[in-house]
Amino acid sequence: MDYDARFENLLAEMKRDGRYRTFAELQRLAGAFPTALRHGPDGEAQRVTVWCSNDYLGMGQHPDVLAAMHEAIDASGAGSGGTRNISGTNREHVALEAELADLHSKQAALIFTSGWISNLAALGTLGRVLPDCAIFSDALNHNSMIEGIRRSGAERFIFRHNDAAHLDELMSSIDPDRPKIVAFESVYSMDGDIAPIGAICDVAEKHNAITYLDEVHAVGLYGPRGGGIAERDGLAHRLTVIEGTLAKSFGVMGGYITGSTQLIDVVRSLADSFIFTTSLAPHLAAGARAAIQHVKAHPQLRARQAANVAQLKAMLIAAGLPVLDTPSHILPVIIGDAHLCRQISERLLSEHAIYVQPINYPTVARGQERLRLTPTPYHTEADMRTLVDALVAVGRDLGWSGARQAA
Repeated sequence: MDYDARFENLLAEMKRDGRYRTFAELQRLAGAFPTALRHGPDGEAQRVTVWCSNDYLGMGQHPDVLAAMHEAIDASGAGSGGTRNISGTNREHVALEAELADLHSKQAALIFTSGWISNLAALGTLGRVLPDCAIFSDALNHNSMIEGIRRSGAERFIFRHNDAAHLDELMSSIDPDRPKIVAFESVYSMDGDIAPIGAICDVAEKHNAITYLDEVHAVGLYGPRGGGIAERDGLAHRLTVIEGTLAKSFGVMGGYITGSTQLIDVVRSLADSFIFTTSLAPHLAAGARAAIQHVKAHPQLRARQAANVAQLKAMLIAAGLPVLDTPSHILPVIIGDAHLCRQISERLLSEHAIYVQPINYPTVARGQERLRLTPTPYHTEADMRTLVDALVAVGRDLGWSGARQAA
């Protein structure tokens, strides 16, 4: 086989379909969030406003977080020195896990190098160690959950998105004595919709199932202390496992699960992707812990972010732009064409110094290509007005029907 020719054909096919991904080279500017410096191919630098960051609260540049990380580097150096089993368990890891268990009112927590790995490890292990396990997965679950379930070898049943009645129907179709896991998310990152956690817990409890909730896009943003949708709705005690990330609202890097002491110990002891992976660098753990402590103690940060989300949504709707009416902080503007979505993104960047990455297949279905906007507490009203006006101007210039209909 001519390997390079095969690779060229694959790349050409992605480009024809509008699925080929390019990266903007950004330099985050400490103290200037959500502004960044974009470095172009010719070496030029351009200051841009970022509208698609998952650092939802700007904690990645908060002084408390940076100070904790500097202090940890000075005390412990850069790396962890190994896996958790081989010299890689640092005091910062232990302290962070205690902080996370407290955040979700669980007995224990376990940290991983990413949220993707935490789902892979936990679901992959739980589905494998429970004999004849059946896992019930929401149709729109994240790739990491799907891969974890697949790796477990357990039988998988897919229930319609956020449909507790369909979940009940599927669970009723199997032997009631089989071990069962219901895996779902709280906030779905592409449409910004929120799961009916209480209704899903009702069904899971009826069938004596483990509940596994991914709160990756909710931790930090919802609940009295930032514990997520489950905390906001008073349902955390009904979830067997709550999984989250340290890389979004907490602004650093890593993932985690929380649950009972016994469950966490089983995953710690048997998950290959935990056992054989070098542990999180101590300074990352220290920064994440500082971020969690700050978010717990400062609900006004969440309130300001929520206010900005509401304001931008109202401005987009008033301008006639096709933004989904979501109940969360994620505002998807539907473009509906892969090439047009990329063109709008490129023009926003080059002509208006606005960075928002196009979201295309396979992240979303074909025909659902979009710009995914994530307002932060630090975007100003002027930033919002500039964004809305630029979307209308660029869209009209490119013949986008969403902009042609805008007032």
